[in-house]
Amino acid sequence: MLPADVPLSHLGPSVLLLLQLLLPPASAFFPNIWSLLAAPGSITHQDLTEEAALNVTLQLFLEQPPPGRPPLRLEDFLGRTLLADDLFAAYFGPGSPSRRFRAALGEVSRANAAQDFLPTSKNDPDLHFDAERLGQGRTRLVEALRETVAAARALDYTLARQRLGAALHALQDFYSHSNWVELGRQQPHPHLLWPRQELRSLAQVDNPTCSDCEELSCPGNLLTFTLLTSGYFGTHPPKPPGKCSHGGHFDQSSSQPPRGGINKDSTSPGFSPHHMLHLQAAKLALLASIQAFNLLRSRLGDSGFSRLLDITPASSLSFVLDTTGSMGEEINAAKIQARHIVEQRRGTPMEPTHYVLVPFHDPGFGPVFTTSDPDHFWQQLNEMHALGGGDEPEMCLSALELALLHTPPLSDIFVFTDASPKDAFLTNRVESLTQERRCRVTFLVTEDPSRAQGRARREVLSPLRFEPYEAVALASGGEVIFTEDQYIQDVAAIAGDSIADLVTLPLESRVVVAERPLVFRVDGLLQKVTVRIHGEVSSFWIRNPAGVFQGQEEGEGPLGHTRRFGRFWMMSVNDPPQSGTWEIQVTAKGTPRVRVQAQTSLDFLFHFGIPMEDGPHPGLYPLTQPVAGLQTQLLVEVTGLGSRGNPGGPLPHFSHVVLRGVPQGAELGQVPLEPRGPPERGLFSASLPPTLLSTSVPFSLELVGQDGAGRGLHRAAPQPCAVVPVLLELSGPPGFLAPGTTAPLSLRIASFSGPQDLYLRTSAKPSFALTSNLSRVHLEQNESAWGRLWLEVPDTVASDSMVMVTVTAKDGEASTMPPTHAFLRLLVRAPAPQDQLPAPAYSTDSVRNTSSPASHLSTSLTQGGAWGGLLGNPWWTTFVGMLLLLSLGPW
Repeated sequence: MLPADVPLSHLGPSVLLLLQLLLPPASAFFPNIWSLLAAPGSITHQDLTEEAALNVTLQLFLEQPPPGRPPLRLEDFLGRTLLADDLFAAYFGPGSPSRRFRAALGEVSRANAAQDFLPTSKNDPDLHFDAERLGQGRTRLVEALRETVAAARALDYTLARQRLGAALHALQDFYSHSNWVELGRQQPHPHLLWPRQELRSLAQVDNPTCSDCEELSCPGNLLTFTLLTSGYFGTHPPKPPGKCSHGGHFDQSSSQPPRGGINKDSTSPGFSPHHMLHLQAAKLALLASIQAFNLLRSRLGDSGFSRLLDITPASSLSFVLDTTGSMGEEINAAKIQARHIVEQRRGTPMEPTHYVLVPFHDPGFGPVFTTSDPDHFWQQLNEMHALGGGDEPEMCLSALELALLHTPPLSDIFVFTDASPKDAFLTNRVESLTQERRCRVTFLVTEDPSRAQGRARREVLSPLRFEPYEAVALASGGEVIFTEDQYIQDVAAIAGDSIADLVTLPLESRVVVAERPLVFRVDGLLQKVTVRIHGEVSSFWIRNPAGVFQGQEEGEGPLGHTRRFGRFWMMSVNDPPQSGTWEIQVTAKGTPRVRVQAQTSLDFLFHFGIPMEDGPHPGLYPLTQPVAGLQTQLLVEVTGLGSRGNPGGPLPHFSHVVLRGVPQGAELGQVPLEPRGPPERGLFSASLPPTLLSTSVPFSLELVGQDGAGRGLHRAAPQPCAVVPVLLELSGPPGFLAPGTTAPLSLRIASFSGPQDLYLRTSAKPSFALTSNLSRVHLEQNESAWGRLWLEVPDTVASDSMVMVTVTAKDGEASTMPPTHAFLRLLVRAPAPQDQLPAPAYSTDSVRNTSSPASHLSTSLTQGGAWGGLLGNPWWTTFVGMLLLLSLGPW
């Protein structure tokens, strides 16, 4: 690598030109965009993380021209704010959705921000380069990067993103918490990412480093010397005489001489005594973050790195298959549909990046098969056959839970069965897991009472036996489709089309009522609209905004093409669909189901958070679901703004979110949206009303706004939400789980809405022995309790095995409040202390196994939609120049 003191004049004209983009007019190391309320104009950990990822993604796109499309040109991105939507449109084609990529960046960013909030990490000086623990901090940083590589190689990208977020947090903190910037360094530390390189010129315990400063701003409090130091924070460890503090209002050590501090976290002197150097620290932190991303790219190869950050518009493909003797037709349908998806999308941007297959029967389920190779997936699927019989109830939900553990977020899972679940007790846990993973589950059920061969029944089965499937489908935003063997291939083909990033359009009335039409709205950004009706339908009609009708007759009509497969109807609306209000009238026996879907790149991601404003790092503590009694913010990120129909025209504007009860659809209220950052990033926040936070009714979100011409826009979240009664935090030990060991876990449970008597249940998948010292707890309002768990890892478990620990809290046997679940993902890995992170050979794809300790984050605190982006500072517009520096010498 270039020495830190190499002058810019030695770099060459092309690099100098690009480096000019780094020179901002003025401008955090605070956690996320919410932090800007405390320190406007600051640059956050979230900003640094997402900007670095966008720049390395652009570099990957420049070096790997898209098949069948012209190569990207660097000059097209200079002088512009770098946006994920623009990158995807340029590389994959106009309208290509960046939703999964932005969601993956959100996972990394929230894991980064969570380091300042989680009790296991927020006060650990090794994880923030505090208290002159620079060597220890470097060790933990490199270990987190090792774990990122190992988890990615094990195809556990959720855990990999969590570890990556933790690593980037520490790396970025180094430049804000140490005096590297004050020493005049213009480049990132050359040895920070390399454990074989010694960190030199470190201040020792007897070296005074700071003078006393009684002002908020302390520009001259560092003593004149060339040793590397960092500030002490709080009282653990205590600050020795003569040492620097971190500084700021909430740092207890800064009131002890020498007073003041040296952190550069923000632009506010109240939080950051060296606020005047915030910009320089942010620039070096961005450079270092890009180095870390490029290191991971060299270790994982381009395909592995792309899967780590979900740099694709495509979904994953996940099948859960009943393999009992009566399932021959269903298995054949699954094979045909999988083959169709694989062959149709092979070599295109929509080719699935991850494949999951889980069989089940009675009494067993599994094993799970995962791969990124479509041929291996097809070979495994093709070897499955219907064998044996058994009572009708099968272990379906256990198999689905296993699939959810191994399926990437924002994916579709298809379940093929003709039987009800034997493990219905898992219903609520699987519901929560689908929402935590943001996966949509579609059940294809071939229930034919006249068929006796292959399916024995020892008892009369309840007509309500399929309700667990209905509950899981509702919670996940999927559906249950009942059909017959003769139609299963056609229905499976239609369901399979749903992995093409379709959105479900909101219906004004969710329930079909006689003589009352269902209403939905179509806007100019929608195409390939389909209307699906399922049930014992006698007749239906559809009317467009111009008053044109089409009935249930099969074939072509004035509005589109209608097909029927038994009890399943689908009409494909002709493109382009007319904008405006459409109506559907259905006459049927019982309660038919109506679902309207369309293809569009304009969609939104969301998650929740708790404002944390009374500490040294104000920001938003991320949550999967709102917690009763806690002031909760809704964070919305609109995707696809860059692919609007008129790129030069005004952007769509979104004004509010409608909250509706599930499943009836009654409006519970509206919350206004507050824009955060520049309009092109599509970031909004809203405060959830206290009345909503005191109810257990599930609710859905509908985003409402207008396009650039003032026409209405409506988008519905694919999954409903629920207010959980308590906050659960589950954290694991440092590092990976080793075979033959017992791993201690920590649990915190807190109530903010009144007295509660809670029963706790724990489980592990696979079924490792798990014990706990906490099975029941009574909590008053604003009270917390702590517990310990011990997970026994068998010495026979295979390396790279993923383990998920679940803790469930239920408020009494007769309570109507839903239980709360916390999920923790851990990876089993045999120790390999000889592994190191080598200097990257930029073009190599080789990856080696690694293992080393670092703390885990609870998945329940870091899942959800992406939220982030820079705040329009011109110098953040496309930072590509320093990428070229990596090829100038060994790193």
